[in-house]
Amino acid sequence: MGIELVEGRDLEVDDDIVWMRTIDGRVRVDVIYRRIDDAFLDPLVFRPDSALGVPGLMAAYTAGNVTLVNAPGTGIADDKAIYSYMPEIVRYYSGEDPILPNVETWRCREPDALKYVLEHLGEMVVKLVDGSGGYGMLVGPTATSAEIERFRAALKAEPHRYIAQPTLALSTVPTLAEGDIAPRHVDFRPFVLTGADGVRIVPGGLTRVALRKGSLVVNSSQGGGTKDSFVLAPQGEGERG
Repeated sequence: MGIELVEGRDLEVDDDIVWMRTIDGRVRVDVIYRRIDDAFLDPLVFRPDSALGVPGLMAAYTAGNVTLVNAPGTGIADDKAIYSYMPEIVRYYSGEDPILPNVETWRCREPDALKYVLEHLGEMVVKLVDGSGGYGMLVGPTATSAEIERFRAALKAEPHRYIAQPTLALSTVPTLAEGDIAPRHVDFRPFVLTGADGVRIVPGGLTRVALRKGSLVVNSSQGGGTKDSFVLAPQGEGERG
């Protein structure tokens, strides 16, 4: 893709400008897509013991000399409880009802929702609001009694940390697994780009597959994988792509 993969020690800030060290000398950096948490981004602003970030990076950012694609604070959009508010957010900003319905979501910090979830725990998927990678998650129908009871205790102790949803019947596709062709669950992640020319939906996306038999968790960190995604062109407008 022509994008350099660097660590914090590969970058330096000089006079509020970010530079990348190379064997041919310094190269100015204009855009950074970061993969470390806010707290470790710049030891001069956040955690002073961070050895992962770049000293002075936030000064360069606030001076407008570098763009952070996922700027500090944008992690709130990844909070799973935010998803439950999307219909209201759509109505607030567009004045219209959402076209696509939400998956029903219970915010466990609300007493009535917590009561319902605890009564139906074996039927539901429970997630940490700040979880990622498939960690901190209960899939009730495939969980053991011990796992369900462990989540029951966690929900009672810290309900604000969890949301719950019904277990969805994900589609399956034929997949090479354990030397044979077998059905495995998949999900599809589309990508929508927003810029000066408006909103554009990319004609494609990411298809993730749960490679373990019966699993509904497609995250690569939980043994999942990816598959090719095919988009069918309207009839008469070309071949499959």
